[in-house]
This record gives sequence, structure tokens and C-alpha cells, in this order.
Amino acid sequence: MKTRTAFKAVAIALSLTLLLLADLSPVAPLRLGVVRDAAAFIGRPLTPFSYAGVARRTTRRFVAADAMATTAAVATTAAVATTAAVATTAAASAQQQAVAQQQPAQSLAIGTVVNALPAGCVSAPQGGIEYYRCGSTYYRSAFQGPNLVYVVAQP
Repeated sequence: MKTRTAFKAVAIALSLTLLLLADLSPVAPLRLGVVRDAAAFIGRPLTPFSYAGVARRTTRRFVAADAMATTAAVATTAAVATTAAVATTAAASAQQQAVAQQQPAQSLAIGTVVNALPAGCVSAPQGGIEYYRCGSTYYRSAFQGPNLVYVVAQP
């Protein structure tokens, strides 16, 4: 009797183990298989070894490298252009200031734009607007693109 009970226990244990390892498969005989179906097939577009996956990653790498090279070239060109523009603006500002200092008696026309105020200007707010008085000429600050400039104005 003891051997029969032991045999039943071993048989149940083996059956449960096989059921846990088994997988229901529609293509296996009796719809019962031991090995599970693969989750990915070689050749599908999103698998690591597929032709489409390799082509997609290669294209992505080359496009990214090309974009970085183009960005670097554009940044270098923009930096050179900005440096040249700043130098030109500084030269024009220095020339305007030299003209303004050589001719202090003559005032500039209204609407004239200068990059910096002449020496000796004082703040002169009028009507809630900030003006700068330099001798008999009044300036008002404004932005020309990203640069702060001063425009000759009549308060």
C-alpha cells in the first residue's frame, strides 16, 4: 500500500512539472508542445538581426553624423559672420561717436541711430519715458535685433 501511494505522489509531481513546462500550441500534435514559440522572427523589421533593422540603424547613424557635420559648419559660418558684423558695427559706432564729439554744437537729426551714448549724458525722464540728454540732444533706448541702440528723439 505504501508503494502505491508513493507511486501516485511521484506520478502527480511529474505530471505537474510537465504541465508547467508544456505550452499550448496550435501547430503541435495534440495542441501541446514542450518548447514555447519564439517571440521574434529573424527577418521581421523590428528584430535586431533583420535586414530592415540593420538598414534603419545604419541610415539613422549616417543621417545623425551628417546633421552634426552640417550643424558644425553652419555654426562656424555664423560665428565668422557674427564676428564680422560686430566688428563692422563697432567701427561704425566709433565713427559716429568721433563725428559727434568733433561737432558738439551741431545736433543729430531726429531718428538717427547710435550704438552708444556720447560721454557726459544724463538721465532725463519725461512723461514716464526714459530719455538721455547729451548736451542739447535727447536719446531714447531701443532694440535693433538683439542689440541695444539709442535713437535721437524729441521729448
